[in-house]
Parts: sequence; structure tokens; C-alpha cells
Amino acid sequence: MILRINGGKKLCGSVAVHGAKNSVLPIMAASILAEGESVIHNCPDLTDVDVSINILTYLGCKVKRSGDTVYIDSTAMNHSDIPDALMREMRSSVVFLGAILARTGEAVLTYPGGCELGPRPIDLHLMALRVLGADIEEIGGKIICKVRKLEGGRIELPIASVGATENAMLMASRCPGKTVIANAAREPEIEDLQNYLQKLGVGIHGAGTAIITVEGAGEKKIVEHTIIPDRIVASTYALAVASAGGRAEINNVEPRHFATVIDVLKEAGCDIETAGDRLKIACGKHLKAVRPIMTCPYPGFPTDAQPPLMAASLKFEGTTVFVENIFENRYRHVGELRRMGADIRTEGRVAVICGRKTLHGASVEATDLRGGAALAVAALGAEGESRISGLKHIDRGYEKLEKALSELGADAARTE
Repeated sequence: MILRINGGKKLCGSVAVHGAKNSVLPIMAASILAEGESVIHNCPDLTDVDVSINILTYLGCKVKRSGDTVYIDSTAMNHSDIPDALMREMRSSVVFLGAILARTGEAVLTYPGGCELGPRPIDLHLMALRVLGADIEEIGGKIICKVRKLEGGRIELPIASVGATENAMLMASRCPGKTVIANAAREPEIEDLQNYLQKLGVGIHGAGTAIITVEGAGEKKIVEHTIIPDRIVASTYALAVASAGGRAEINNVEPRHFATVIDVLKEAGCDIETAGDRLKIACGKHLKAVRPIMTCPYPGFPTDAQPPLMAASLKFEGTTVFVENIFENRYRHVGELRRMGADIRTEGRVAVICGRKTLHGASVEATDLRGGAALAVAALGAEGESRISGLKHIDRGYEKLEKALSELGADAARTE
């Protein structure tokens, strides 16, 4: 399958943002701790969600989906391992480790797969779980974990790792005493996980700040939770309008979650209004280059929004500089953008984009999730037809992207 986009057409329409991928995955893992039924609303239809459903099913949970609601009954969970084939399908599979350990006291996993964006070691995850009482061995590519004794402790994260923070929160939810997670990640998805755990009766506070405290507890009961909107998807839709020009309304958003992206678009010359969960954006032909963009942990500029912003900046007048501080292989989409006529130079973690160059449609391939989104954003601002392959990457984080772009007024379709 390919995504065909006829570019050079202004966008005009409205679209709703689906639930956040980076929120629903750890919450699905956390459903193990409910030992009962979790009803999760606003659950996006993504291949990464499908993998999580397959993992939960293997573990012995009962899972069914109805529209954007997923029902998970973890009462009969009877496995504490995850097969290598499932672990390799997505990077976030490692977040199940803390939940399985907390529920069963043991776990056997292999290293996770996902987009190849450079080294993303799970050492910090393992360090955090050891503090909480886990004995961990790495033998023949397997991570073999057993709990000597669940106990709260102080976890000092050397960097604000999202995954390590989530794993620590999940295991600490069953640990007696108090756990303190210092230098915790502050992303909105961390707050959403905290909100879910609080519904389980866990005494957890501080998400959204650098210090999270957990008083392990919990009880069996039915839990109902609605996933927050996906801030990266919302950013991508807004950047699509900046690339193609036009005006659009983006619904089901939380503007403060992607305020840094909104600020950049305003600086470029877009008119943006927000009211409640709606964002209205209008972008003319003459957008200008913006200050250097340096990715960093939340609340800084998100690394996941860097590729689609780079694609939009190809139409900005002037030179835009990007400094990627999170992933060392985050510029894999640059070669494909050059096929469309982009003027981009890279040196290590720095990329320099000379904008206002006419882009033309081309056959390109997505090699990772956000790089694939960048190709779609660039194609919307290019003249002629683009054909994007590698849709398996895009489908990990965007629900029916071609449908969403069509609702914005784009000429986009998925074809053989």
C-alpha cells in the first residue's frame, strides 16, 4: 500500500484528533494492576495499540474493542513473560515490565523493537526497578526479573526518561511505603497515567513536575478512563496547514500540551486561535523562517514534532536551523525530503533548511513514524503527486492519516 497525495492545494476543513498513542500504551499496561475490568475511551486505532492488545491477550487478559473504546479484564492473567515476536513489534512494549513485576513478582522479556532512531537503552528502566526490589539478569538476549521483596525507595533518574518514569510508577503502585521518583519526565502522558492509577486507588501525586511520589496501594474494581488527545497528531495537522496554506479547524485538542509548536507557527506568521478543545489556524503564502529549534524534554520542543516541522519549514522564507538533542538518528527523513527538492544540510545533530524552494512530488519511503508524517506534510506543499510507501510506520501513530488529511481538504488516498 502507498499513500498518494496530490499537493499544491490549499487546505480548508476540520478534523478531530484521536487519543494519544504515548498515553494509551502505558495505561493499557497499567490495566494489569486493576485485576478487574478497565474501560478505556478515546483509544486510537493504531498498530501499536493492536500489539498491546496482543500482549495483554497472551498474558491471559480478556480484551475487546468497540469503536474507540477498549475493554480489558485482567482478572485471569496467567503469564509473566512476553514472547520475543511481540516485544520486537514496538518500542513501548518494555513498559509492561514494571506492571508484570508488580502483579506477579517475576517477568521474562526480550529487548523491544520499534523505530530505529539510535540507541535507546533500557538501563534506566532496570535501575529504577532494582531500587524497588527487583533482581534482574540479562542472559542470551533475555531480561529475567524476580522480585525479592516489593518495597518503596528513592529513584534518582540521571535523565528525565519517559519510559523509565512510567515503569517506576507502575511497579511502585504495588510497593509498600513511599516511592519518590526524582527528575521524573513531565510529559502530559505521565499525568494521564497518574490519573488512571489514582482511579485504582494508588496514592500517587506530582506528575507534571520533576518529583513524583507514590504510596503503593490499589484495589480490584471497574475503572473507566478517557485518553487525552494526541499532541503530536494535533501538531502534525497544524503543520500540514502551514505547509499547504489555507485555514482549518482542529478539534479535540489540548492546546497547552503543544504550546511550543503553536508558538513556532505563530512566529512563522500563522494566525491561530484556541478556545476550549478547538484550534483554528490560517496560514498564508509568505511564512517566514523561525528561530533555531532545539528539541528537549517536555515542556520544551518535542522531538516527535521536529520532522513534520522541518517539512513545513521547507516553505518558510529564509533559513531555519534544527538541533536534535534527543535521538541521534532523527534525520532519516532528510534524504527522502531531498527527493522532493528540499535544500537541507545536516552535520551531526544540526540540520539547516533553506526554505521557499519549490518542492515537487516524488516517490518516497517512510523509514520511521514521525519521518513518515514529515513526508506527508511536505507532499501537501509540493507541486504534483507524491507516493509515500512504508505506511506500516505511519500506522503505528496516526489513525487513517489519509482520511484525516482528506477532511482537511487534501487530495489524499491510500492505494495499492
